[in-house]
Amino acid sequence: MLRSRVAQCESARTLFYSWSMATTVPSVEPRGLAPRMLGWRRVRLVLMTSLVLSVLLLPSWEGPWVVLFVRMMFLGLFQLMVFGLFERWPRRLPRWMARWVLQVAGVAIAVPFAVAIAYSLTTFGDAVPWPHSEDRLSGFAMITGLGILLTPWIAMTALYRHINGQALAFELERSEYERNAAQTRLRLLQAQVEPHFLFNTLANVRELVDSGSPQASAVLGSLIAYLRAAVPRLHEPMTTLAQEIELVRAYLEVMHMRMPDRLQFTLHADEAALASHLPAMTLLTLVENAVRHGIDPSEEGGRIDVRVRVRDGRCRAEVIDTGVGLGQAGDGLGTGLSNLRERLQLAFGGDTQLRLLPLEPKGVCAELEFPARERPA
Repeated sequence: MLRSRVAQCESARTLFYSWSMATTVPSVEPRGLAPRMLGWRRVRLVLMTSLVLSVLLLPSWEGPWVVLFVRMMFLGLFQLMVFGLFERWPRRLPRWMARWVLQVAGVAIAVPFAVAIAYSLTTFGDAVPWPHSEDRLSGFAMITGLGILLTPWIAMTALYRHINGQALAFELERSEYERNAAQTRLRLLQAQVEPHFLFNTLANVRELVDSGSPQASAVLGSLIAYLRAAVPRLHEPMTTLAQEIELVRAYLEVMHMRMPDRLQFTLHADEAALASHLPAMTLLTLVENAVRHGIDPSEEGGRIDVRVRVRDGRCRAEVIDTGVGLGQAGDGLGTGLSNLRERLQLAFGGDTQLRLLPLEPKGVCAELEFPARERPA
């Protein structure tokens, strides 16, 4: 068995922004999350708010409604530009200042200046400047007071929604990184397992050829059948139990041809279990361990029985051998089963169990239990 362990895949960097980080760090946001200063969604909010407020103020307004709407809209767009400006500038803020405070304060402070500019533009050319008209001063005070009262709350609501959207997007991105890291780790572990089976089987064939055994040709034919079953799934992290049973059968036939008087085997699987998914070469790892550490060291050989059943939505697989048993198997079981447990953990989380039980008078039963799913979750 390969002794060297594949180096663990570097876990994806967790992306998490709390409220304070989102409001105090002005650095570049993740792609797709940085809003445009005058994006359509923001402009649409300004237009709708201006329309609603201008309609509500109309009963107390003495001038044309269009003028009121234009002034409210100018105020909203001016504040939107201030809001967007402080969203990106300055790039760094003192630790004691939160960016959202700067944005909300900027929106509030901008109100009288924006209203004054709006009045100057809409009264340009009048004989009496608007600061000298009591009616217009009254309108100026009304719009300014309403703007200072309402627009900071609107800005805070927009910030809250934006930060929640950021948190959700970061969480989705983090989950995607974790899923990709788990799949990469599973493939690395799989790559560690696969060469062992191929090289070990080829070594068995070489021994027969070197000894001039007449069984060499038959073993080579069984090896070809084994490779036909194994090679298409070398790079698949998950497989079905039906495919796994086929692979185990091909492997055991090769081993039986190598030692026909010392190895017997049976395979049985419930029909309902055949579509269930599990990590590729899971059963093969247990069977190969049974051959190498149970049957091979035994002078009289033994028997391997593979059974798979489905009960209450769970698959239970048993690999039973009548070999030398756990006490005489040595330390060779550790690496292969440790690798298998890690692959099962990546595939099923904590919803799986793998146990080795000694049998009397000798032998081992490897029990594996996992969810009977047709597709991995």
